[in-house]
Amino acid sequence: MKIAVLPGDGIGPEVTQEAVRVIEALGLGIELKHAPVGGAAYKAYGHPLPPETLEIARASDGVLFGAVGDPDCDSLDRHLRPEQAILGLRKELVLFANLRPAKVFKGLEDHSALRPEVASAIDLLIVRELNGDVYFGEKGFRTTPNGEREGYDIMSYSESEVRRIAHVAFRAAQGRAGRLCSVDKANVLETSQLWRDVVIEVAKEYPDVALSHMYVDNAAMQLVRNPGQFDVVVTGNLFGDILSDQASMCVGSIGMLASASLGERQTDYGTFGLYEPIHGSAPDIAGQGLANPMATILSAAMLLRHSLGQDAAADRVEAAVAKALEDGVLGRDLGGNANTTEIGDAVLERL
Repeated sequence: MKIAVLPGDGIGPEVTQEAVRVIEALGLGIELKHAPVGGAAYKAYGHPLPPETLEIARASDGVLFGAVGDPDCDSLDRHLRPEQAILGLRKELVLFANLRPAKVFKGLEDHSALRPEVASAIDLLIVRELNGDVYFGEKGFRTTPNGEREGYDIMSYSESEVRRIAHVAFRAAQGRAGRLCSVDKANVLETSQLWRDVVIEVAKEYPDVALSHMYVDNAAMQLVRNPGQFDVVVTGNLFGDILSDQASMCVGSIGMLASASLGERQTDYGTFGLYEPIHGSAPDIAGQGLANPMATILSAAMLLRHSLGQDAAADRVEAAVAKALEDGVLGRDLGGNANTTEIGDAVLERL
């Protein structure tokens, strides 16, 4: 079993190191190969996603990714900025389905921005499409007839793109409570109307899943009003980006949410994917031991489950994280005093 480890920028190397320690402690004989990505890769090789890094990722069974983003690179041409590395990996590795679970761990109810009794009911999965929408559509600047600068980004989805992410979401719902909510803006966007039409068509193949629809503005409201109503949510790239970050604060901290980006490629052990915490590189706290590595450790657990077929090992890691949190081992983002390494130590002790 081979894992490509791409630590990235800012706090990426710190949180990734703790996840690697957990993986190595499992004693599964997994081969780990590190490679630069993001701003670190640009400074060393002149590109945020060097060909060597991409090849290492392709040759692996799964990718453990830290975070990218470096203020030193903000003035670069867009195609050379660190953030293009993750978009490039998703495109080149055909990773179109992003799974972002959000659940309140026991003992963290009071740390949510919501009332404890509301937060405790959160147990949902956001399935976000990754390869389409405004992030990958035609974009640029132009001059209007009256001489003004105008920026534009084209939102678009093909029928096949919607169909394949819908299948992922319906299958996920089958493995959970059997409820799927499709989020769109079909009342004003033709892209969303196509999305809704195709999701309804795919639903005929899954009679055991109850399908509902919700406009994205209402979904954002319901996510803080009554998040317990959601089981699986499927939505496009832009809406999913926003809603999943909102969900992170509903469960207490963005430092707690893991994610998996999957495609159709199968390895000898499972489905190839890229796994990362949903938080950014946080350069303002890098190197100070203030980062919470829990999301990255939980991302490693998702890697073990989905790409390596190691369900028992994934269960162990998740149980160790839950026990550490229940025992009050909290990072600064959750009002605690534990530093990055101490949180990793606590998970290892309980593992």
